[in-house]
Amino acid sequence: MVSNIICLELSLITLLLYIYLCFSKSQQLKTFHTIIIGGGPAGLFTAISVGRSDTLLLEKNSQLGKKLLIAGSGRCNITHAGAINDFFNRYGEHGKFLKSALKEFTNVDIVNFFSKHGLNTVVDKNDKIFPVTDRAEDVLSCLMTACLHLSVNINVESSVVSVSKSDDLFNVVTDSDTFHCNNLVIATGGASYPTTGSTGDGYSFAKCFGHTIVDPKPALTPVFVKKYELANLAGVSLHDVSIGLYRKDRKIAERRGDLGFTHKGISGPGIIDFSRSFEVGDVLKVNIIGCNEDHFRQQFIDASARQGNMTIQTLLRNYNLPKSLMRIVLEEIGIEASDFLSNINAQKRTQLVVLLCSYPFEIERVGSFKVAMTTAGGVNLHEVDLKTMMSKLVPNLYFAGEVLDIDGDTGGYNIQAAFSTGHLVGKTIRLKS
Repeated sequence: MVSNIICLELSLITLLLYIYLCFSKSQQLKTFHTIIIGGGPAGLFTAISVGRSDTLLLEKNSQLGKKLLIAGSGRCNITHAGAINDFFNRYGEHGKFLKSALKEFTNVDIVNFFSKHGLNTVVDKNDKIFPVTDRAEDVLSCLMTACLHLSVNINVESSVVSVSKSDDLFNVVTDSDTFHCNNLVIATGGASYPTTGSTGDGYSFAKCFGHTIVDPKPALTPVFVKKYELANLAGVSLHDVSIGLYRKDRKIAERRGDLGFTHKGISGPGIIDFSRSFEVGDVLKVNIIGCNEDHFRQQFIDASARQGNMTIQTLLRNYNLPKSLMRIVLEEIGIEASDFLSNINAQKRTQLVVLLCSYPFEIERVGSFKVAMTTAGGVNLHEVDLKTMMSKLVPNLYFAGEVLDIDGDTGGYNIQAAFSTGHLVGKTIRLKS
């Protein structure tokens, strides 16, 4: 009952905000203290953290937060539970850059923020944190309501055409107007899910001020496998398996996680989180049996010596291996599930050990920006002050969220990074004003 009331209240708020946005354009000033380009979670939270009415937020879409609305399949995985220190290794090589922002505004802080604004949260079995209503719309409504209470100026359907700086003022030209500001924040997102408006605009704006861009590529994406023959396993998954990444026959990385089979390749958190490291032609070797090669080989030999009439199917029941996958592996080698261990020769035994403990998948390609959840690459972190998110090249120019060269694992880490960097930008601007 309470959840239904919350949904109704937030829906009414959304309607009022829509009316507010429709009339906001005609009431704009020309010069602002702060202009924020991008109306996603990073941009909205920057505006909230700045906390000033002479702030302008520009969004090129007809509505704010389009990508936020599809996060978590429309449920919006706001953040992840656990100690904030556990977040630092969830952003590949760039977790250190985010330490200041994450410590300044933690997962507990964002949960408290939404609670304060009338939206409670729940933690699921995987420690992902969602709004209690399971509605991304309610998350967006809370952010918009906070902006409304602060009298933040919001222009939707306002595409930025160019940015520049003259003396101490930034010049922001849109498709319909020109604005000026003391502080400029680029929070345009990356290049993933371009239908939501994330088309890499921020990279061009950053370049205008002399910043370099680390080549953007899709991240958090499924993998398409060369000569894939496991389409019949679509829907089957493996829990917490070891996944080794090999390039030119050399192991370069390893991770553990859940893996799922699809009609065209492999997916699941273990693959998706690891995908930022993949290149075409790399080989993933998956321990589908969850047992060390030498250990499994010895178990096979010992079982064959003690009980030669045991079937291979019986032996494999001791491992968490789906029957459908077991049959495919056995067929690949030419072994019947009913074959006795004593009848499996050394050559086939070796093949079986290798396939079960390091099943190879050659990467044909990773998913495109159309299906990637986030973007790897972006504004070079060496050119941004990690304690303020301000450009080291241009004073009073800031970056927040996915436009930076940061990308986190699945599970709410990317949205938390957007909130945390947005908060840090806003606090920096507020304190020096």
